[in-house]
Amino acid sequence: MTEILRDLMRVELPDTPLIQEEDRTFNTRTSDDIEPDLVFTLGPKQSPVHVIIVEVQQDSNKDARQFARYAAAAWLMMKVDVTVLVVCPKQSVADHYAKPVESGLNGYRFQPQVVGPRDIPAVIDPLEAAADLPLAVMSVMTHGRDRKVVEAFATALNNAPGEHATKYYEYAYSMSMPDIQRLLEEIMASTAWPVYSPFAREHFGRGREEGKAEGMAEGQAKEAAESVLLVLRTRGLDIPDDTRTRITACTDLAQLHTWLIRATTAHTSQDLFSEQ
Repeated sequence: MTEILRDLMRVELPDTPLIQEEDRTFNTRTSDDIEPDLVFTLGPKQSPVHVIIVEVQQDSNKDARQFARYAAAAWLMMKVDVTVLVVCPKQSVADHYAKPVESGLNGYRFQPQVVGPRDIPAVIDPLEAAADLPLAVMSVMTHGRDRKVVEAFATALNNAPGEHATKYYEYAYSMSMPDIQRLLEEIMASTAWPVYSPFAREHFGRGREEGKAEGMAEGQAKEAAESVLLVLRTRGLDIPDDTRTRITACTDLAQLHTWLIRATTAHTSQDLFSEQ
């Protein structure tokens, strides 16, 4: 995200190699109205120097003043400069949100940084995708209907460290339109890369024949449990020891399958065990 803002949007950001994803909820009351898609801080986690909020907009239905609320809430909480990056797969939506936001507060005229298909290149070279995975993610989101873009992204993931590959796949999948998600699933199914994502709901343990020895079944359960834990970690959720133990001790593949589905949308790791 920093490369996108610095290189494409010409936003001045602190010169630091430290960046981490943060909790997306800025308020302390029970609410879901101040929760953007992604939040990153630059600098040491204990004393960040800048906040980047990423919001993906598929259409123009959202009130643009919400972006100003995100920025104000983050600024009040962390006491540092805030940049809001709005990513729009459709250019018409990007043009809509590129306008300044009049907040109604004297002196506060908010300007989000907005990128659309016109700003993001279609990355079809696997080497280019591997060299800049954040840009490759953006390319999938905005140009993913071009099969070559998704194929380049999938090839790049094969050469990326497992944990990083998982995160970037999750970002690309969760923030893409349904037709692009289906293309991602189709192409990833033909690779040897172990996908941990909503796609894994149907494919963890793939390639193993049913009815093999008990040791093989245990291996499948262990792999499925690791998938659940990896999705939780990728989404930045805290995993208490008792929760980790309950997941790793489970040998019921159907139950692990259910937990894996819930892990993709859970607000806390405890939500895995809720029947609601």
